[in-house]
Amino acid sequence: MSSETTIPGSPEAVVDAILQGGPADIPADQRMLPVATDAVKVRVKRLGGYEHFERADGAQPAAGEPVVFRWTMRTRIAE
Repeated sequence: MSSETTIPGSPEAVVDAILQGGPADIPADQRMLPVATDAVKVRVKRLGGYEHFERADGAQPAAGEPVVFRWTMRTRIAE
């Protein structure tokens, strides 16, 4: 599984994302990944498609706090 989110070079611009919902077979250790602090959507490549997650609330996280992203849909990779 890989994130398609672009992360700026500055470490201060990155926050941990917690991915909620979606397929139950996504392992727990793959449900937390670094994303840009201002990211609104995360797309995760998985099994010939993408799992799409959107930020649960628009507020900026407190320093060191993770941000919740909720599953919205799955799309398939076009062949």
